[in-house]
Amino acid sequence: MTGPSVSVEGGLAGTPATLGAGIGTCHALEDLAAISNPGMHLVIWRRTLPLCLQTWLERMDASCLPHIRVLVRPGDLRRAVEPHFDDCGMPPGDMRDLLLGDVDDLVSAFAVITRSDLVDVRLEHVSHDSCWKFHRDWVEARILTTYRGPGTEWVQPIHAERALHSQKRFTGPVEHLRNNDVAIFRGSSAAPGSGIVHRSPPIAGTGCTRLLLCLNAPSPASPEPWPGGVEHETLLS
Repeated sequence: MTGPSVSVEGGLAGTPATLGAGIGTCHALEDLAAISNPGMHLVIWRRTLPLCLQTWLERMDASCLPHIRVLVRPGDLRRAVEPHFDDCGMPPGDMRDLLLGDVDDLVSAFAVITRSDLVDVRLEHVSHDSCWKFHRDWVEARILTTYRGPGTEWVQPIHAERALHSQKRFTGPVEHLRNNDVAIFRGSSAAPGSGIVHRSPPIAGTGCTRLLLCLNAPSPASPEPWPGGVEHETLLS
């Protein structure tokens, strides 16, 4: 049985530069598991989603984009978030089902990779600069993908400390996740001084609204587990 197929060479986001040590790309959902390999800091799944979904999201009024945070078992994801989709006014139909199915797939994959029974799911619209500072997240592993708007910006490890120190004065190369790219990366709790340095793209004042998915393992900052899963288990016991 072969392990995840990950390339550690080639350009990122249209640049000719190599990815650098511990950073790679893959071409399948299951290959994100390569983040568990020793020395891996970031794995990017370069993918495309149907253009019809992209167009549907871009044309949607920002007020109809979901803003959700739930702690769920993977099998409960759909039941947990669909009422939120209804509440925010996201129209039901094939496109909403396609978005929900993609989130469901990513949640299930993340649970397997992190060996976690529960996943902290944030699907939120962002119309400001959010986490504008270069930073490392205090997590062991995190998945990010942007369904609408510009993707997360990050820097190669060789430039990390300079970016953290310089912040807005940083003039070194900044990499960009492409729309719908899925990135799984190590955070600073994995080991001292580790973690990919990144930031939210600057969008304040542009009129742009992003739709961002962030997946984490449970932490003290997580909400209480979605109660529907507990009720469902009680009924079956």
